[in-house]
Amino acid sequence: MAMAAPRAAAAADPGPWGILEAGAAPNSAHAAAQRKPGSWCGRPGGAGPGAAAAAAAEEAQGRAEPEPTPTWLCSEHSNRTVELFCSRCRRCVCALCPLLGSHRGHPVRFVHEEVGIKQKDIQKCLKQLALKKKQEAGNISKVSKAASDLKEYTASEKEMRQQLIPTELCHPVPVKFEHAKTYYRNLATAVFTTLQLPLEVRLKEDICSQLSVSSKSKPGTLLKTTPTPERSLFLKYARIPTLEPDTMHPRLRLSEDRLTVTCVLIGKIQLCNPQRFDKLWQVLSRDSFFSGSHYWEVDLLKSGIGWWIGVAYSSIERKGDSEASRLGFNRESWCLKRFDLEYWAFHNGERTRIAIDHDPERIGIFLDYEAGILSFYDITCGMTHLHTFYSRFQEPLYPALRLWEGSMTIRKLP
Repeated sequence: MAMAAPRAAAAADPGPWGILEAGAAPNSAHAAAQRKPGSWCGRPGGAGPGAAAAAAAEEAQGRAEPEPTPTWLCSEHSNRTVELFCSRCRRCVCALCPLLGSHRGHPVRFVHEEVGIKQKDIQKCLKQLALKKKQEAGNISKVSKAASDLKEYTASEKEMRQQLIPTELCHPVPVKFEHAKTYYRNLATAVFTTLQLPLEVRLKEDICSQLSVSSKSKPGTLLKTTPTPERSLFLKYARIPTLEPDTMHPRLRLSEDRLTVTCVLIGKIQLCNPQRFDKLWQVLSRDSFFSGSHYWEVDLLKSGIGWWIGVAYSSIERKGDSEASRLGFNRESWCLKRFDLEYWAFHNGERTRIAIDHDPERIGIFLDYEAGILSFYDITCGMTHLHTFYSRFQEPLYPALRLWEGSMTIRKLP
């Protein structure tokens, strides 16, 4: 009886191998059929506990790592091949997925259509990359050319400076001529005072020697006047801008050389042209200045009581008589104005009064585009500075004229 109790307990508690055999029997019928006789509770005959544990581990690993599904089979319906592409989920699916699966209601298209679309996108990107590469190569060549041009310009400028005469080195192009104005004002006063005295007194006192150091050799020596050095420096930048007939008002007429503009009583019928001023008697030049220094002169002997001289962008308004079209009343133009014996400098509607003792017969205009300088001079007698605009120019500048009556002429400079 004492020995029967342990046996009964052993029968009631089969142990770990019995549990493994009981769990594996329903799912592994083939493995049970191949089991050797003489095994106990699923233990192979003649094999130790270590071999059985290794076999169980291999079977568990086989269950945990199933074979990967081929890429042409649907991940949700493994027995169907992929035929469609889901645009929302960005993956290939079978024909059942948009109807019954997790991609139900999603936008889909055939796989070969999606492949064609992707190929077109890739070709488009390749073309854009090739174009950008070409543009980059062009930009590099332009920069290299600009660098070489800059080196040549620097060398040319250095050579030109070495060849300048001493007078030009000592007298660069001035912006203002206050010292010259003072000199000529004093000279005119001395000449006027001298002429008030009788000739005998002048010869006795040798007053002429007071006017010039070079006239001390003989009493009564005549003073010779020569062009001022300032104007000779400006003439190095001389330009002769011609006027554009397509921009002038119908009441204006141009000469054959397109340098003289004249007001007429009866306007000429002109074709509708967006460049033409239709209300104001204005005209722009055909030539424009977008870099460097330039100098030109305008004759005013026949200009009448009113005239406007200046420069303007091509973007100035051409139609109507509003401030957007008037010279000096907007951001696109700068001018010197004369009307009713008054002289004004205008830009963007802001005006500056200019004091002039006499009416100028000729006006000189000097433009330094990079420095942003636009200066006006009365060159009737010498070079009298009238006004200078300081601005940062953004567009090419066109010489501009406006008349009230009479005519104006752009001079032919040497």
